[in-house]
Amino acid sequence: MKGARAVAVALGAGLLHTCAFAPTGAWYLQLVALALLFAVVEQATPRWAALAGALFGFSWLASGLWWLHISMHQFGGIPWLLAALAVALLAAFLSGYYALALGLTARWIAPGRWRVLALVPAWLLAELARATWLTGFPWIASGYAHSVGPLAGWAVWVGVYGICALAALAAAGLVWLKRGAIRWAAPALAIPLAGLLLPQDFTTSTGRVALSLVQPSIPQDQKFDPARFAANLELLATQIESARGQVVITPESVVPLPLAELDRATLARLSRPDHPALLGTFLGNADEGFVNSVVALGSDYHYGKRHLLPFGEFIPPGFAWFVHAMNIPLDDQARGGHQRPWAVAGQKLRPLICYEDLFGEDLVQSAVAGPDAATVFVNVSNLAWFGTLMIQDQHLQFSQMRALEFQRPVARSTNTGATAVVDHHGLVTMRLPPLARGVLEAEVEGRTGATPYARWLAAVGLWPLWILSLLALTAVRRAAQ
Repeated sequence: MKGARAVAVALGAGLLHTCAFAPTGAWYLQLVALALLFAVVEQATPRWAALAGALFGFSWLASGLWWLHISMHQFGGIPWLLAALAVALLAAFLSGYYALALGLTARWIAPGRWRVLALVPAWLLAELARATWLTGFPWIASGYAHSVGPLAGWAVWVGVYGICALAALAAAGLVWLKRGAIRWAAPALAIPLAGLLLPQDFTTSTGRVALSLVQPSIPQDQKFDPARFAANLELLATQIESARGQVVITPESVVPLPLAELDRATLARLSRPDHPALLGTFLGNADEGFVNSVVALGSDYHYGKRHLLPFGEFIPPGFAWFVHAMNIPLDDQARGGHQRPWAVAGQKLRPLICYEDLFGEDLVQSAVAGPDAATVFVNVSNLAWFGTLMIQDQHLQFSQMRALEFQRPVARSTNTGATAVVDHHGLVTMRLPPLARGVLEAEVEGRTGATPYARWLAAVGLWPLWILSLLALTAVRRAAQ
C-alpha cells in the first residue's frame, strides 16, 4: 500500500491510536490502529515504510499531546500559532523513532509475513528509545492503553514495555488473520491473551492507612501570583485543618515558593502533630539551585524530584530563549537526592513528583525487599498548566500501570485533578472530580513483596527487552532470507 491511500491510513490509524488511551479505555483500538500501520508497511518500500511510521507517530502524538499548547499559549504567553508549531515539532521529533524503526525493518526484511513479524521487535525498540534517550519522554507509550483489558495481566511479569511488544504481536496476528494465515495468526493472538491465565498475586497486605488527599484547585494563573499567596495559603491551611486522615498529602508545589521563605505563623498553621502532612514546596537556594520537593512537616524527611521535565524544570542546551519566553517560575531546577520512603502511620510512603511515575525503572528499587521498600506510592502533581481534557485521565492511567507492575497502591494528590486512589490491582477506587476543591478521604491498603517484573527490572534494568528485541529482529531476518 502506498500513495494517498497509505498516507490517509497511517494518519487515521495514528488518530485511532490516541483514542485507545484514557479517558475512553478502549484498549482494543490500540491493536486495530497498530494492525492498520503494519498492513501499510507489510508491502511498502523502505521510504514508504518510514513515511508511514512518521505519519502514524505524528498523528498519534500530536493529537495525544495537544494539551501542551495550553501551557505555552494560555500560561506562557507564546502566540497561538507558535505554540501549535512547538507541539507539532515535538510530535514530529518523537515520531522519528517510529519512522527509523519501520524504515530500517522494511530495508532489511522482504515484503510479506516475515516482515510483519519483524515489526514486533522493531516497534518495541522504537518505544524503548523514546522512553530512555535524551532523558526519555514515554507519555502515552502504546502499552499504557492496556492498563485495563486482557493484556493487563502481563504487567507484573514484563511491565509496560513488554506489553508494548505483546500488543504489537497481537496487531501482527490481526494482519495475518485478515490475510487468512491462521497458522501465523493463532499463536500471535494466543500469546498476549495468555496473560489472563498467569499468576497475579505476589504481594501481601501491610494493613490500611487513612490518607487525606488535598485538591486545592487553584487556577494556574493565580498559583504563582505573589498577590494571591496569602489567600492560597489560607485555603491550604483550612483544608489541612479539616482533614480527617492519619496522614495528609498535598499536591506538587502547593506552596509555590521556597520553604525557607514561609513565615513561622503560616508554617505552624500547616503543621498538625496529630496528622502528619507531606507538603509540596521547594528546597534549596538560588546559588545551588531549587529542588521541586515534598517535605514531611514536623520531621526531617524530605524528597526532591529526580527525573526533571525538559523545558519545564530544566533547560536543554540552546533552548534558554524559548523557556524564558514562557516565564516559567523556577524554570531551571536542581535534582533531588535519595529515594527513601517516608515511614509514617505504620506504612512506607514513596513520593513521586508529577511525571516521575512514568519511569518505573527509576523507582523499582522502592518496590523490592529491603529497608527502602515502599508499601504505598504517593504521586503529587500540578497539571493545572495543561487544562483538564485528556491530560488528567492519561496521567491517572500511568498510575494504574505502575500499580499493576509493582502491586502497590498509588495515592494521588493534585492541584486540579486527577486526585484519586488506585489499588494494587490497578483499579481506580476513589476520585475527586476535575477542578473540584476538596479533600479526598481514603483508606489505602499498603503492600509488601516484589513482583517478577520488579525483581528482574531491579537486577538488570530494561536491558533484557533491548537484547531480546535485537536478537528477535536478527532471527527473523535470517529466517526470511
